[in-house]
Amino acid sequence: MDDSTRTSPGPRERAEAEPIPCRLRVNGDSRTCAVTPNTTLLEALRYRLGLTGSKQGCDKGDCGACTVVVEGEAVLSCISLALAYHDGPEITTIEGVADHGTPHPLQDAFDLTGAAQCGFCTPGILMSAWALLQRTASPSRRQIAEALSGNLCRCTGYTKIFEAVELAAATMRGGEAR
Repeated sequence: MDDSTRTSPGPRERAEAEPIPCRLRVNGDSRTCAVTPNTTLLEALRYRLGLTGSKQGCDKGDCGACTVVVEGEAVLSCISLALAYHDGPEITTIEGVADHGTPHPLQDAFDLTGAAQCGFCTPGILMSAWALLQRTASPSRRQIAEALSGNLCRCTGYTKIFEAVELAAATMRGGEAR
């Protein structure tokens, strides 16, 4: 899919900057969009490619609402330039976590435990937790805390979120939650 004709500027883009094509590998697909040199990865995903699951919160890398996963690592897309990922590594957004419409066990666990409240921070938290679960089958509470340390939630506290990550890990292992 070629989205290079989409020209809606992101909030920080200067109107006089000349857009250039940027090819991103997102959720298993190669997608091209027009960006300026200062377009963030978040702006490219949301405003050029229409992937609005990653949220625009603080624009400073403080809240984690914009978290995506790049080659297995959680990345704050609001402080990453889109061109840094041109023809680069695989980027996974919240839209790429479900399997052909079937929720990932982590998404199910958030639902079952009531870990999501208003939902604004949820995509970023899910992506940080998803990255952790891709590399750690049985994360400790400390590992969960470290993985989620860049994500702020003002609605729930973190108890239910930790429970959801533990439940998802157990489900993915085929066992019972601790």
